[in-house]
Amino acid sequence: MTTDPQAALPLPLSIVSLDDDEDFRLYIRDVLEREGHEVRVCATPEELERACESSLPDVVLLDMKMGAHTGESVLAGLRKRWQRLCVIVVTGYPSLDSMRQTFKQDVFDYLAKPFSIEELRRCLAQASAAFGLGMRPQDKLRRELGRRVRLSRIDRGWTLKDLSEASGLSVSQLSAVERGAHLPSVESLLAIAQALNERPSAWLLAAGF
Repeated sequence: MTTDPQAALPLPLSIVSLDDDEDFRLYIRDVLEREGHEVRVCATPEELERACESSLPDVVLLDMKMGAHTGESVLAGLRKRWQRLCVIVVTGYPSLDSMRQTFKQDVFDYLAKPFSIEELRRCLAQASAAFGLGMRPQDKLRRELGRRVRLSRIDRGWTLKDLSEASGLSVSQLSAVERGAHLPSVESLLAIAQALNERPSAWLLAAGF
């Protein structure tokens, strides 16, 4: 018997849900905690910002209609500070097609209320696979640093050999870093960043550190 990997239960995630409906906040917290996740619920964008500042979650569940506040403005604020944060829209908005066109570059997926636990589970599993969520902090750091190094190298039009010559590290070392198979030492990270004219602090911030 085969199992659909996309429907598999993801590793425990840190999730923050923003919704102005108290009943929904109680419901989503109960459902997600039963699934084994760490859950925080927020009623206002200010509460969400404080929650993310305190401890950046793996996933934000974002309501799009909250009275005086709009999901669009909240999303813009999140993207300014945490570009790689996984955001899933949870909404009863009648036109999901138009929302997908507007936000397809900024959110991972959409869940239309009311949704089933199976739909929520599948969406979180897909997000986990796409973003490498639920991993140990060191695993997340390896993955994100590798991605950042690779993108910066490609932006400069460099090969691994070019970066090797500029940084003093071997091609095999750099390849392992870019694949996320090896976490570079502080000295190696500085050498790579200096060669690419990048700030390692920006890479660490993007990785949630």
